[in-house]
Amino acid sequence: MLITTTNNIEGKKIIKYYGLVSGEAILGANIFKDFFAGIRDIVGGRSASYEKELREAKDIAIKEMCEQAIAYGGNAVIAIDLDYETIGQGGSMLMVSASGTAVVIED
Repeated sequence: MLITTTNNIEGKKIIKYYGLVSGEAILGANIFKDFFAGIRDIVGGRSASYEKELREAKDIAIKEMCEQAIAYGGNAVIAIDLDYETIGQGGSMLMVSASGTAVVIED
């Protein structure tokens, strides 16, 4: 499955549009990761635990979006948009949503 943030694919002709497809992932942040991430934020540096959670949520959202595109009959998704949010009381959960347009491109 070819996926891209652009509205077209250079060198490929889009022969059918199926429309909007999306995928979402919501992951709870672990209390121990929160604690150590807080320490890391105080002393500076990157929070590897949160970065890993965000990557995992992004991968899940994209996978779900691609599965929906395949179910429609598409072989590519164009114009992909990724959104990241914190939800829940105190932002205790991470949400990633991926959306795009399912299409069929020539081989």
